[in-house]
Amino acid sequence: MNIILDDSITKDSLYPFTATRHTADIRIGILTIREKWDLFPQCKVFTSPAELFGDLKVTEPPQTLVVDAGLIPTKEWLYELRSSVGRQIPPDTAIRNSDNTNRLHYPWDIFEFNDWALRQDFTMITSGRNSQPVSPTNKIISKENIFIEEGAVIEHSIVNATDGPVYIGKNARVLEGCMIRGPFALCEGAVLKMGSKIYGATTIGPYCVAGGEIKNSVIFGYSNKAHDGYLGDSVIGEWCNLGAGTTNSNVKNTAGIVKVWSKSANDFLPVGLKCGLLMGDYSRAAINTSFNTGSIVGVCCNIFGTYFPPKFTGDFTWGTEKYELEKVMQDISNWKSLKGKTVSEAEKDNLKQLYFQS
Repeated sequence: MNIILDDSITKDSLYPFTATRHTADIRIGILTIREKWDLFPQCKVFTSPAELFGDLKVTEPPQTLVVDAGLIPTKEWLYELRSSVGRQIPPDTAIRNSDNTNRLHYPWDIFEFNDWALRQDFTMITSGRNSQPVSPTNKIISKENIFIEEGAVIEHSIVNATDGPVYIGKNARVLEGCMIRGPFALCEGAVLKMGSKIYGATTIGPYCVAGGEIKNSVIFGYSNKAHDGYLGDSVIGEWCNLGAGTTNSNVKNTAGIVKVWSKSANDFLPVGLKCGLLMGDYSRAAINTSFNTGSIVGVCCNIFGTYFPPKFTGDFTWGTEKYELEKVMQDISNWKSLKGKTVSEAEKDNLKQLYFQS
């Protein structure tokens, strides 16, 4: 069955995370949405009709559905999808609602649905498999809810999986003295620094470095929140860095409703009682930065100064000025080189196009 993941519905509403990626490449739970689809051998996933058909003119391709990319697939929902194919639903139909899935409408949905998504992914990834043994130097509660992949190292830490599963990815490292409560995922190659305090539902993406106090947050990949400071009810994109002591508020002093800026609405929308920091790819914050409740930081921003950053910081902001494009590229290259990566030509083209639109 061919699946085309259509992100036209969510391209603006999931800003800043869809400014630099397809909706299907958003990480929620342990995996990205695209990676969840890849677990189902019955499905072959594409992100556009052109990727599937090329220049061919196909009016009714067999066994092909166009699906809202913001939908988060589960095994139960896949059964519903397969039955839909049997009814010969036209290929331009976007299936949007089900009792067996959740859908991302806004960026804050990522941390709000992360508890549910972590549990779904944990079941799919670990079903029929055996965890690596847990070192006896650790204090473990509810061992049956803990899964450790090959090459992962965790020593002299406390892990409580009573309230949700704990997943430690391939070659990930949990250094001494960490305190972890599930649901929690430390993805491939990521590092949790000594003495970290982690509350569920939290995801630390591949090759991230994390430390300090983190609660109910998602860090996509290759980013650093390596030092003390609080990160709560937040989402951090790829290739970001939060300087030592950086902290966000996630609750207003009045305990009132938090409002967050939305690109699709071009206005501040009510989110609920809690929302922290939503930071786009390639953005950084200087040491001791304090973010207000419900702050949005766009793509390629460098946050510094003696002031509270505004609730919305647009793309390519350098302090209070516009980031120079040449410096943007050089700084991203510097950060990527620290993890043995380089800036691809596709990244450069995408960032240049975004720069001149901002």
